[in-house]
Amino acid sequence: MAAEGAAAVAMLPKEYGYVMLVIVLYAFLNFWMAFQVGQARRRYNVFYPTMYATESENKDAKLFNCVQRGHQNSLEMMPLFLVTLALGGLKHPIVAATLGALYAVGRFFYFKGYSTGNPNNRMKLGVLSFPAIMGLILCTASLGVHLLRRQF
Repeated sequence: MAAEGAAAVAMLPKEYGYVMLVIVLYAFLNFWMAFQVGQARRRYNVFYPTMYATESENKDAKLFNCVQRGHQNSLEMMPLFLVTLALGGLKHPIVAATLGALYAVGRFFYFKGYSTGNPNNRMKLGVLSFPAIMGLILCTASLGVHLLRRQF
């Protein structure tokens, strides 16, 4: 079993290590965002299991909800990001890792902007994540086309 795993890793391009490191970077970013939501819960008195605060019950509902929504949106996008990064990186590891890092930076600024309490601020530098995810989708499509054209 160990030999099979080593053989599978040996088939990966050496540069795929960058893809893996971007995945780790994004994991830490996600943990940081979750921590920020936890701090906002304490700051704005929004207790579990409440997902979103209501303005009728909490004067700071919008501020908390913006922090929560910034993280929630990143969680919603995470499966697409991780799958396209991992698959697209098989054929284009450097490009995919670069796009993945750009996506992570964009997501950081998306979260920071959203957390200001003004949802429009999420798009200032957060917009970087959108061309990055489109590029990752194209890398994955390129792998799919490559596999379909391969001669056996």
